[in-house]
Amino acid sequence: MALTFDCCGGPGGSGFDRSLLTALEANKVSATFFLNARWVRSNRSLTRELAANPLFEIANHGTTHRPLSVTGRAAYGITGTADARQVYDEIMGAQAELSAVTGRPPRFFRSGTAHYDDVAVEICRALGLVPVNFIVNGDAGATYPSAVVRDGLLSARQGSIIIAHANRPEACTGAGVAAALPLMKQRGARFIRLSDAPPP
Repeated sequence: MALTFDCCGGPGGSGFDRSLLTALEANKVSATFFLNARWVRSNRSLTRELAANPLFEIANHGTTHRPLSVTGRAAYGITGTADARQVYDEIMGAQAELSAVTGRPPRFFRSGTAHYDDVAVEICRALGLVPVNFIVNGDAGATYPSAVVRDGLLSARQGSIIIAHANRPEACTGAGVAAALPLMKQRGARFIRLSDAPPP
């Protein structure tokens, strides 16, 4: 299964949950971090630190954290991109930022709110990125208490992509993940980065 963590930046939070990083490293668990350009601008050295860690990989979480659409369709009260040009800018603005900071272009993309329409998905693919969603919602935007985060992760099955958030250190995500990982490993869970997944 793949653990993925969004770092949204802006009003969604530009902090970082070090307890989460400690739990991943202590358990030798791989993960993919989806970084928004706003978060990267506030955390350049941390972005480089994550990119240099062989347990982790860096992925694209957009430029302004908007749902990806060609009609402006909103999700969770956030207005989506309005047309193909805005889809391009949302993807490639962050792609340029991440490439400049880490020295390599990300392969995977998740939009703000993880909402897409079909045309935006095809644009993303045409730009050479793999659009990613999720199967297990691990922390509901870093709003769940730690016990709910733990139980959500424990519910994940083989092949799951789990989404959670690493940009809100005041939240309970880190504690929930730290509680879940040893139990998941005891059950035989194997954690991979998205790029380690076998081809479909």
